[in-house]
Amino acid sequence: MGKRLALQHHGIEASRLVLGCMGLGGGWDREPVTQAHVKQAHEAVEAALSAGINMFDHADIYTLGKAEEVFGRVLKERPGLREEIILQSKCGIRFEEGPGRPGRYDFSKEHILSSVDGILQRLGTEYLDILLLHRPDPLMEPEEVAEAFAQLKRSGKVKGFGVSNMSGGQMRFLQSALDEPLLVNQLELNLAKLDWVDAGVHVNQAAGTGVSFPDGTLEYCRSEKVQVQAWGPLARGLFTGRDLAGESDAVRATAALVAELAEARGVPREAVVLAWLMRHPAGIQPVLGTVKPQRIADCAEALKVELTREEWYSLYVSSRGERLP
Repeated sequence: MGKRLALQHHGIEASRLVLGCMGLGGGWDREPVTQAHVKQAHEAVEAALSAGINMFDHADIYTLGKAEEVFGRVLKERPGLREEIILQSKCGIRFEEGPGRPGRYDFSKEHILSSVDGILQRLGTEYLDILLLHRPDPLMEPEEVAEAFAQLKRSGKVKGFGVSNMSGGQMRFLQSALDEPLLVNQLELNLAKLDWVDAGVHVNQAAGTGVSFPDGTLEYCRSEKVQVQAWGPLARGLFTGRDLAGESDAVRATAALVAELAEARGVPREAVVLAWLMRHPAGIQPVLGTVKPQRIADCAEALKVELTREEWYSLYVSSRGERLP
């Protein structure tokens, strides 16, 4: 997969795949991190490194902070690893905290700064390579975010910044107050959730009124050299072996096509699903949601797969469940 990543335009030599760390640290509860959790994290990190993955994605909320905590244990037990990898985390989502304090999004300067301090403490590192704002905050003041970013940059706590789940318009609005470019936008993109492709296909058509993906977002990212990252790139295993009882004919047909293409190339089905994403000229960087070593290795096989235009469209049309207009 020779497509250059947008991050490389900013001097960040990131791997084509990212390991998402949401599955580390046990459950979404207040139970303490165990040695078994640390062992799992070591195995996942080792599998990623063996597959050529040098970028790791976190968020302050993942398993209520335990994902970062357990990763921090790995870094402590592997001296020198921190300088060999790219660490990315997110902030901005706050869970319900009792009466009058509902679940909410918070891009206030105070919250961003305190969140980063917590992230760094849990990871046991002095800096993040990239900080993402997790989900759009309707009360966002771009100038206030800019102040937080500038302070984090000056202090050396964060090297670069990005967003997650934002539209091109929201990014442009935020960027207007920033002194440096946003580096990343992480979005849900996969072979089952096709609105990011359909949005371009259904321009000037009635079918386009039912597409939820924000118009111009991929185009903005491509023109401004913003790295597009895909969360949920494997569609929760829908085309790679999950039980398809109750699924649509389109899903079943697409799963069969994925299996056929994988067998023809001698690669796991995960490789074909990820290769479909990476074939898109936006240079999409999939964020793997698995922490199972074998599945990480299977996903890395995608780097060997280059789908033809016809194969890419065959998968797209099959998953749509209807012909193109």
